[in-house]
Amino acid sequence: MVRVVAGVLALMMVGSLAFVVVGTAGSGSNGEAAPPTLPVPDDCPADDKSDAPRLAFTSRPTWCLALGATYTAVFDTTEGDIRVALDKARTPETVNNFVVLTRYGYYDATMLFRFDPSIDIIQGGAPTTNDWSDRGPGYTIPDEGGEFLSTTSGQLLGPFTYQPGDLVMARSAGPNSSGAQFFFATGPRTSLLDGQGTYIVFGHADEAGVEVLREMMALYEVDETSQYGGGPSRDVFVRSVAIEVG
Repeated sequence: MVRVVAGVLALMMVGSLAFVVVGTAGSGSNGEAAPPTLPVPDDCPADDKSDAPRLAFTSRPTWCLALGATYTAVFDTTEGDIRVALDKARTPETVNNFVVLTRYGYYDATMLFRFDPSIDIIQGGAPTTNDWSDRGPGYTIPDEGGEFLSTTSGQLLGPFTYQPGDLVMARSAGPNSSGAQFFFATGPRTSLLDGQGTYIVFGHADEAGVEVLREMMALYEVDETSQYGGGPSRDVFVRSVAIEVG
């Protein structure tokens, strides 16, 4: 992974959708055609996390989201709850990936290990090492949410802009390099990344969650012995992440 460095050009570590619709025979009692049914993949995790924990995979997740449903992630942290409406419409593959990992308990009992007030981000999602060197889940997922362009200098440019409360995938500098690590945008300085725009925004916290994030960032202290230049005055953990389906 490429390390996040403070400043405008900071780089952060931060399959295609496929399912078959099978029609059912007959019709409803009002004469309308019965709704289609979707086959349930046999490699999706249980909704209740009974298949957890699992931290290593051989390929990216199959499609496990329900047709027409909405998804909210609830982060139970040591500093308070953060509710995030996941953006299935713009970033379905990324949301599917996050939901699957969450249901495997991937993010439970993990540290929010990087606080960077120069770009107002708090990063997590590294269950093996609790730092940016984490090996990840064993795969990466495709970029999505708009057009990604490579400049003549080899820099990748994406379509995203950032505001406080955004839940964003961390990544390396290359294309299609997101996996499991994420960061929260906690303040206006995250907009310094707008010119790059490659970090995929896949959810947004409610007002109470944004306030929790601001209070987390207020814990930051400079520490020259830290590989990140500083961190919170006390360790901040994600106790668990739950997925609510609407």
